[in-house]
Amino acid sequence: MGLLERIAAPQDLRDLSDDQLELLASEIRDLMIRTVATNTGHLGPNLGVVELTLAMHRVFDSPRDKIVFDTGHQSYVHKLVTGRAGDFGTLRREGGMSGYPSQSESDHDVVENSHASTALSYADGLAKAYTIRGEDRHVVAVIGDGALTGGMAWEALNNIAIQHDSKLVIVVNDNGRSYTPTIGGLATALTALRTNPRYELVLDMVKRRLNAVPGIGAMAYDALHAVKKGLKDAVAPQGLFEDLGLKYVGPVDGHDRHAVEQALTSAKRFGGPVIVHAITRKGYGYDPAERHEADQFHSPGPFDVQTGAEKPKGRIWTDHFSDAMVRLGESRQDIVAITAAMMHPVGLDAFQARFPKRTFDVGIAEQHAATSAAGLAMGGLHPVFAVYATFLNRAFDQVLMDCALHRAGVTFVLDRSGVTGDDGASHNGMWDMSLLQVVPGLRLAAPRDIARLNELLDEAVEVDDAPTVVRFPKGPPPEDISTIAKLGGADVLVRNGTKDVLVIGVGSMAEVAVGVAERLTAQGIGVTVVDPRWVKPIDPALIEAAADHRLVVTIEDNGVAGGVGASFLQAVTAAGVRTPVKIHGIPQEFLDHAKRPKILETIGLTPQAIALDTITVLDGGLQDDAGLRLDEPEGDAQAEGEGSSPRQARL
Repeated sequence: MGLLERIAAPQDLRDLSDDQLELLASEIRDLMIRTVATNTGHLGPNLGVVELTLAMHRVFDSPRDKIVFDTGHQSYVHKLVTGRAGDFGTLRREGGMSGYPSQSESDHDVVENSHASTALSYADGLAKAYTIRGEDRHVVAVIGDGALTGGMAWEALNNIAIQHDSKLVIVVNDNGRSYTPTIGGLATALTALRTNPRYELVLDMVKRRLNAVPGIGAMAYDALHAVKKGLKDAVAPQGLFEDLGLKYVGPVDGHDRHAVEQALTSAKRFGGPVIVHAITRKGYGYDPAERHEADQFHSPGPFDVQTGAEKPKGRIWTDHFSDAMVRLGESRQDIVAITAAMMHPVGLDAFQARFPKRTFDVGIAEQHAATSAAGLAMGGLHPVFAVYATFLNRAFDQVLMDCALHRAGVTFVLDRSGVTGDDGASHNGMWDMSLLQVVPGLRLAAPRDIARLNELLDEAVEVDDAPTVVRFPKGPPPEDISTIAKLGGADVLVRNGTKDVLVIGVGSMAEVAVGVAERLTAQGIGVTVVDPRWVKPIDPALIEAAADHRLVVTIEDNGVAGGVGASFLQAVTAAGVRTPVKIHGIPQEFLDHAKRPKILETIGLTPQAIALDTITVLDGGLQDDAGLRLDEPEGDAQAEGEGSSPRQARL
């Protein structure tokens, strides 16, 4: 029986010897490596916080003391020592353990927190609440993996600095190349001195008494303070944080559990906001991860445990976008690229290698990225900001007021749009097409395949008087789906029989729409399938086509509220078209993590489910239903010669 199996709660860690804790750390790393090798997930960040997490749980009393991780993907060790080791094999699998903290899993998990730079704000509020309620509880915010590059974190620090009675400990998990860890007795002694509550009282007394001496008192205090600050800065670079009014401890070797415990204990004793600066290495303890130059196995695909070699995988949408960006960069000198700390994940690394001076990584700062892009456009360039669809939510105001209001020619490329699956509720890109519908002048494209990705991206960067958006899903793309005719700017993909059903397949759902048509055609139902390509603004030709059919079915990989289907329904209503519209999309709820195909099946976005629903609507004589407008009786449509569907048709 391993040591990890004996850890039912964090309190169990306090009974272990140093040798046992070292063995436990080894067991934890081994389990994480073996699990992520098959399940995928965030490995490098978690390998780097093993000793740090053990130290936190030995010093603080979770769940009474709250520990908030930022970003939440560095919480695997936390999960393992809070009674969930037995379920770790289900990581990121349907019905299993989430890849982020989850309130539904454990009282030890405070917030899901997969969108970075938010932990300090949560912690600030929690600490204030406990102070007001008179509760003797600590809050620990673990911030790292780039989260301090987000502006929201600094807004929080600005407020935390004036909350002198908040029992808040900020652990900066510095796993980048920053300061050299300070070691030795002098640094330890200064840390203990600075975090002693009497230290502040003594300083205040000295300041008051020296300043009271006529003539030279103020100068003497300034000189003494400068000597003290200079000595501390020489051994520990806390100046930035202390200038904000925050106590600083460190830097400390984050892989030296004993040293981290000493620092955290000192911080806990202080009684006010304290920053503990821990230097760690992503991938620590696993040679293949430490040697991985790109990202130290930040989030690898399946890999061989012994060698670290990732298993072969096909090209995904991102790879094709990467190629398209290099092609555009070579043909147009005004094209520049922006990423928010996601150079490799969004495929801009190839563009960066080719055009380093035209590539900008702004850190985890999507708001700044959008407005900076507007400035670039105003300066005569055409910026392409590539970002995961779920993270564009954070920059909505900047898209609206900084880009669209000023008619800035910025192209936003949204990777991982729609259902993404494994990463859980916060990572599904199901909000963008609803949010962006309200932005005046913005144009939104959804390519169905790689041929359309290239042509729509080319069209998007030609627009210089409004923001444009190109969105595509996670994973491998389908085979290209040929166009058989044009309908305005839209592509007709299928045209079979009479004009019974017009199916509008948006982006990745075009393939599903074709599958729906196959099933309806087999039942003798006439079908036209179109891919709008540009879904905002709505093509007038699609409204005209809707008037020629008995039923319109829209299919989108986006929330049903305010999405493409809802906007199309509004448009046909405004045009006086009475053809009913049935909307299919993602329900407005936070989806549990699972593989994308499984989620699509669960929510009914499959050819089988949509075809069956369509036949049910037709069999019911187009009666009232969710997302469906009443139309004239079927008999009237037959009288007008528009065709009909067999009453008893079934799949």
